[in-house]
Amino acid sequence: MSEEKLTFKKKFLFGLSAFPDQLTYQIFQFLIFTFYFTVVKIPMPLMVITYVLWGIWNAVNDPMLGALSERTKHRGKWGKRKFYLIISIIPLCVMVILMFYVPFNTSDKMLEFIYFLSTIVIFEFFYTMFDVNVNALFPEMFPNEKQRAATNLFIKGLTVVALILSSLIPMIIISDYVPKTALIPQAKNEYLTMAIVVAVFTFIISIPFLLKGIEEKVEMAEDFEKRPSFFQSMKITLTNKTFVKFVVANTAVWYCFSILPLIIPIYAEHVIGGPVFEEGGSLIVGIALMLAFIIAALALPIHKKLGFKYGMRNAFMITLGIWLCTLFPFLFITGEEFQIAFILLVALQGFPLSGALFYVDILHSDVIDEDAVKFGVKRSASFYGINAFIHRISIIFVILTIGFMFGNIGWDKEYVLPADPNLAILGLKAIMVVFPSIALIIGLLAMKSYSLHGEKLKHMREELRIIPNLK
Repeated sequence: MSEEKLTFKKKFLFGLSAFPDQLTYQIFQFLIFTFYFTVVKIPMPLMVITYVLWGIWNAVNDPMLGALSERTKHRGKWGKRKFYLIISIIPLCVMVILMFYVPFNTSDKMLEFIYFLSTIVIFEFFYTMFDVNVNALFPEMFPNEKQRAATNLFIKGLTVVALILSSLIPMIIISDYVPKTALIPQAKNEYLTMAIVVAVFTFIISIPFLLKGIEEKVEMAEDFEKRPSFFQSMKITLTNKTFVKFVVANTAVWYCFSILPLIIPIYAEHVIGGPVFEEGGSLIVGIALMLAFIIAALALPIHKKLGFKYGMRNAFMITLGIWLCTLFPFLFITGEEFQIAFILLVALQGFPLSGALFYVDILHSDVIDEDAVKFGVKRSASFYGINAFIHRISIIFVILTIGFMFGNIGWDKEYVLPADPNLAILGLKAIMVVFPSIALIIGLLAMKSYSLHGEKLKHMREELRIIPNLK
């Protein structure tokens, strides 16, 4: 793709992919645990089993669909990535609705557990089909750092809009994320209404991206033959030391991405509390998250400047360090007098959030380019599939963290008001601060040993430019 073809229209239309990619998954990350644990009231042991089985499924699902995309031949106007994007979008929207619709009113928790597990597994299949292919398109459509950084501003800017909607839509529709027992029937209807609105909006805004936002060059037969099978993908990617270091850091980031939105509604209910939560605390949580996403949007140009000034790897490390600093104040706020402080602290998460979102895709594209220089073909979907395979395992660590801590504060079976409120507060603070901080330190150590930066990165890009089929 030449420089003059990188128009506003091209960047904007590709950026629209952020809505089906991020809006659907953020709604899932933010509310599915709270819905099934505090509204449907599935016992904690069954919640842990569900998330572990779902995490294991991810370990197969992501690299399998990545390898499938790589081994699919170009289908003319359907392309190969575009083909999977089109066939995944309607099932993805349908599953968003079904996840928040429990079709039976029963005390049989095993039946509800089976339904919960089935819907999130199917949702993950179609989400991954979309996500792997849209991510594979990014380094293929935008082959150099300047184009990627420029396009990434649109992608991440629209990602932040999607994230804002993921807090705004539930805040408007759901009166209380963690309802009292008498209000559970009302809460179920509100959660379902929210899911329908999200699904319809996602489908409508996906149409211009799918019709006009995708460009795929025709793949030559010899390039197709170089594409690996599923097991070859595993071997190629997992023996790439640069990729392994990147993916360890990315997994640490995803652990934080997963655990923080999942725990914030329950943390707010029990650590902050106050009269506003007696009447329905979704407003204060929604405002806090919206401010975080607004700050994330405003911070994107700052991260772009930091990335070009210090290098993407170094700027990413700075972001992880800042994230550590913004988490620790959550240890010191307790009670309704800290509601404003809670909102501000959640809002501050927007700065490291936008940095992590911005740098990860560019760093991952560099890893894919390095592999392409070595082997003569871009195996984007293979790398994205294996990356997802590893970082999605972080959800298993997330649910084991929550299961362990909830077991120690009296929620080892089901969600009830805590017998010892102080113990619940300590447990929730540990989930909010201590465990994410450990993950971020691991991420920093992994990126410290990541070598694809500076002169090595510059030399790799020079080699990439002289390989005709990779320009």
